[in-house]
Amino acid sequence: MSIVADDNDFAIKKHGGKNPVIKAESIEFDKNFENCIRPKSFDTYIGQSALKETLKISIEAAKKRELPLDHLLFYGPPGLGKTTLAGVIAEQMGVEIKITSAPALERPRDIIGILMSLKGGEILFIDEIHRLNKVAEEILYPAMEDFFLDMTTGKSQTVKTLRVPLPKFTLIGATTKAGELSGPLRDRFGIIHRLEFYTEDELAQVITRTAGILNIEITEEGAHAIAKRSRGTPRIANRLVKRVSDYALVKHDGKITEDVANKSLDILKIDHFGLDTTDRALLKLIIEKYDGGPVGIETIAAAIGEDVRTLEDVCEPYLLQAGLLQRTPRGRKVSPAAYRHLGYKNTPPEQQGLF
Repeated sequence: MSIVADDNDFAIKKHGGKNPVIKAESIEFDKNFENCIRPKSFDTYIGQSALKETLKISIEAAKKRELPLDHLLFYGPPGLGKTTLAGVIAEQMGVEIKITSAPALERPRDIIGILMSLKGGEILFIDEIHRLNKVAEEILYPAMEDFFLDMTTGKSQTVKTLRVPLPKFTLIGATTKAGELSGPLRDRFGIIHRLEFYTEDELAQVITRTAGILNIEITEEGAHAIAKRSRGTPRIANRLVKRVSDYALVKHDGKITEDVANKSLDILKIDHFGLDTTDRALLKLIIEKYDGGPVGIETIAAAIGEDVRTLEDVCEPYLLQAGLLQRTPRGRKVSPAAYRHLGYKNTPPEQQGLF
């Protein structure tokens, strides 16, 4: 199995010699790092146990029927392994996977080009599929359901409608906001699963595996120390392994122990709950300036100088999952657990002297 972008000559020519699928989402170093540590099979893919068992059955059934896998939709917070899981599925099916993201499919010819480049049984992975524009979404409907591409030629009275057959393929969509998908698109996915945050033990396994691949010496206690502060997210855990490894190499003998991990993460200002400077600034703002809330997300973003989408996609999912933040019809509100974690009494500041 190999992961390729849209390398079909037809598609490239249709786009003026430019590849419509590839769009840089991160620097090349980060891409190489992620590709290096990505699992290639279910045996090396840690976590999401219930989902893996379901997928194994679906893949085995598809192989026995000699048919492509049903279209899949994965949703959940970023960094939980949706793209990695798509690669594992392609590996298990023995087919190639073409990866793109919804913002890269700006024009109708972009989605048409990649659909026409697919071969029978191949997998098309679309990241952030909730950001797909309406025209591209309409083109996908017959392609997903009937494996046809509806096209028009000519102008005014000479317009003709063509139905171009497509090879049977599997579409895997990934999104952090399943609620923003339209009903017709969501209903065309045969398998829909939510990816859950990882437990500390699962993250410790991820960290130990990553350290092994990168030839980093780490103790079991060191792996758990990093896991505690990784916000239940493998992507964050893998990033922290690199940072802690740098500290261990420069300040110690290169071995990551519990003490080394804790000292390193303290320097990075990541506390024992996994909160960073932005998370704490958000919670403290609501407590100190707005009496614990409720307060609107736009107000919070303006006050701490962050983008609304960054707060909603990066900060809030974990704060909500950890029970430190609450969403109410009137806005965001800090929970009693957040007061305790940050060292405040379990009451708004103006009421603390009354008890």
